[in-house]
Amino acid sequence: MRHLLSVDNLTAKEIQRIFAISEDLKQKFKAGVREPLLPGRVMALLFEKPSLRTRVSFEAGMTHLGGSSMMLGADAGFGKRESIADFSRVLSEMVDVIVVRAKAHETVAGVAQHATCAVINGLTDRSHPCQALADLFTVQEQFGTLEGAKLAWVGDANNVSRSLAMACALTGVAFAAATPPGYEFDEKFLDECRAAGDGVEITATHDPREAVDGASAVYTDVWASMGQEAEQAKRKADFADYQVNGELMKAAGPAARFMHCLPARRGEEVTDEVMDSPYSVIVEQAGNRMHVQKGVLVWLLGAQA
Repeated sequence: MRHLLSVDNLTAKEIQRIFAISEDLKQKFKAGVREPLLPGRVMALLFEKPSLRTRVSFEAGMTHLGGSSMMLGADAGFGKRESIADFSRVLSEMVDVIVVRAKAHETVAGVAQHATCAVINGLTDRSHPCQALADLFTVQEQFGTLEGAKLAWVGDANNVSRSLAMACALTGVAFAAATPPGYEFDEKFLDECRAAGDGVEITATHDPREAVDGASAVYTDVWASMGQEAEQAKRKADFADYQVNGELMKAAGPAARFMHCLPARRGEEVTDEVMDSPYSVIVEQAGNRMHVQKGVLVWLLGAQA
């Protein structure tokens, strides 16, 4: 049984296969075709955190594929009325795939350990694989190829950036991170990315201009993620020099795109000038969540596009 709990559950070849399926389904979607590749399949959504993009993209995508989905709320008793093991075993008897958006990565891992159907990580404190896959699919779409691409991350070494770093390593995309002191990637993780990338350039710095130099895309996220609200004031001060603005985008070069996983705090990690610029691809990036997750579902459940 295959699961998608983190990007490194996939090989480079599997990522490209998912991208090929996603591109095919996206082109058909644009032509008004909703190909029912997963008729009768059922997806369960277990969300401990709020969501717009993850929930809607998965639910809409499964509907396009001819399947159905169910959002299980507090009444289902996930993690409360019974053990995760019992819950996961029983739920697996009734659905084909479970998407879990959890506060702790261990929760998703626990579901996958006991489930007898496919499990997809819809976000945890450690990883956001579906976001990273959609992001690199967007880069490929924007430039026609991932060959020679470079992605620059400016901000916190959080769950999104960790997934991006590993996804870049696996697909041969150079990755450069600029983080404030105290918010860096740990060296062990960076070494794991370099090992997975087999020679792909993975670098870290405290200088945003150094990181964005020659970047195909400049990417940022909120300075305080869900669950870090108490740190908002301190983080705002610590990240003040890491705002993505027009000047920093100029340092990246005229061809660079701007990316953000959203939601954004306009005026903090990014300015309106950048968010609403012609080189911003945030809307396309968000839309690609649905197309790539359709690719993941088709690939993971064994259908052929």
